[in-house]
Amino acid sequence: MVVNEVLNLSRAQFAMTAIFHILWPILTISLSAFLLIVEALWVRTGDVMYYRHARFWSKLLVLNFAVGVVSGIPMEFQFGTNWAPFSEFTGQFFGNILGFEGAMAFMLEAGFIGVMILGWERVPKGVHLFATGMVALGSSISAFWIMVANSWMQTPAGISVHDGKVFVDDYMKAIFNPDMMWGVSHMWLAAIETGLFVIAGISAYHLLRRRHAAFFMRSFKLALTLLVVVAPLQVWLGDSSGVDVFATQPAKGAAIEGHWQTNAPGTGASWSLLAWPDRKAQKNDWSLEVPGMLSVLGTHSLHGRVEGLDDIPAADQPPMLPLLYYAFRVMAGIGFLFMVLAFWTAYVFRRTRGRLDAVLEQRTLLLAWVLAIPLPYIAVESGWIVREVGRQPWVVYGLMRTRDAVSTLTNAQVGGSMAIFAGFYVVLIVCFFVFARRWLRNGPDLTLIPPQEPDPFSTARIPVEY
Repeated sequence: MVVNEVLNLSRAQFAMTAIFHILWPILTISLSAFLLIVEALWVRTGDVMYYRHARFWSKLLVLNFAVGVVSGIPMEFQFGTNWAPFSEFTGQFFGNILGFEGAMAFMLEAGFIGVMILGWERVPKGVHLFATGMVALGSSISAFWIMVANSWMQTPAGISVHDGKVFVDDYMKAIFNPDMMWGVSHMWLAAIETGLFVIAGISAYHLLRRRHAAFFMRSFKLALTLLVVVAPLQVWLGDSSGVDVFATQPAKGAAIEGHWQTNAPGTGASWSLLAWPDRKAQKNDWSLEVPGMLSVLGTHSLHGRVEGLDDIPAADQPPMLPLLYYAFRVMAGIGFLFMVLAFWTAYVFRRTRGRLDAVLEQRTLLLAWVLAIPLPYIAVESGWIVREVGRQPWVVYGLMRTRDAVSTLTNAQVGGSMAIFAGFYVVLIVCFFVFARRWLRNGPDLTLIPPQEPDPFSTARIPVEY
C-alpha cells in the first residue's frame, strides 16, 4: 500500500510539473519562429513597422523563455530523485538524448537570446537576424530531442536489454523509432499553432479596443496567413498519428475510443461518438455509436481490424479511461474548431478585401479570436494526457512498468517536494501575468527607429577610456 501511495504521488508530481512546464516551451518555439519571419521581412523590405513588431513581440518571448527555463529544472531533476530505477534502466539512451538536448539546443538558444534581446543597437541587423534564427533553431531542436526521448518510450526500438539495463544496438533505429516522425511533427506544429493563436488573439484584443489598430492588423494578418496552412495540416497530422497509435499501441487506441470488442473479419468497427468507458465493468456504461466508422478512422479502410480492450489483459489496459476518452475528444475538437475559425476569418478578409475599417466592424469575429487564446493550451495539455496516460501501465512501452520505475521514497518526501513545487509555480505564474499585463497595457512603441548601420569603411575611432 505504501509503495502504491508513493507511486501515485510521484506520478502526480511529475504530471503537475510537466503540465505546468509545457505551457512555456510551446510559446517559445512559435514566438521565436514568428520573430524570425518579421525580422527577415524588415531586413528584406526596410519597413520600419516590421522592426517595431520584432521589438514588441520579443518582450513576450523573453518573459516566456525565463519562466520556461526555471519551471523545467524541477521536472528534469525528478528522473534522478523520483524515478531512479527508470534512469538506471534507460540511461544509455534516455540520458544521452537529454544530454543532446542540453548541449545542442538549450545552449544554442540560451547563447543567442542575449544577442537577440540586447543587440538591437549593438550589432549589424544581419548579425541580429542570425541570432534570432539561432534562437528559433535552438528551440525547435530542443523540441526534437525531447520528443525523440518520449517517442522512444512509446515505441522503443534499436535496443536490447541485458542485466536489467537498456543497451543501444542501433542509434538510428532508436532515434527514428516508429512513433518519432508523428510525435515530433505533431508536437512541433501544435507549438506553432499555439503561438499563432496567441499572437492573433492578442492582436484581436487590441483591434476590439481600437488601440494601435494599424499595427495589430498587420500581426493579425500575418498570423492568419500562416494559420490557414497550419490548422488543416495539424488536423491531417493528428489523423495520421492516430492511425499509427492503433498500429503500434493498440491498447491506447482502444482506450481513447472506448472500443471493447475486436471487429470480426469483413465488418467495420463501430465508433463511439460519445460514451462512458468503465474499466471495472469492462464495457461502456452507455455509448452513442456510428457503425463501421472506427475502422475508417483507425485504419483508413472500411473493414480494418481494430483490436478491442477485451483482447488485452486488464493489467495491460490504460487507467482512467473516461479521462483518456474525453481528453482526446477535447484535443481533436479544438483542432477542428481552429481550422473552421481560420477559414471563416480568411473568408471575411476576402469579402472585405482586408480593409481595416471593415475588419474593425467584425466584433463577434474578433471576440472569437480573443476567447480562443487559452484553447491551444487546453488542446496541448489534453494531447499530452492522452499520450502519457495512454501509455500506462508502461513507462517504457512493453519493457518497463511504471510501478517498477519509481524510487524508494516516503510519502512525506514526495508530498513535501510536491507542495514546494506547487507553491513555486504559483509564484512564477503570478509574476508572469503581472509582467505580461504590463507589457500588454503598454502596447508597442511606435516611435522606435531602427539604428543606423555602422559604416565598415569609416575612419572614425571610438575613444577608449583608461
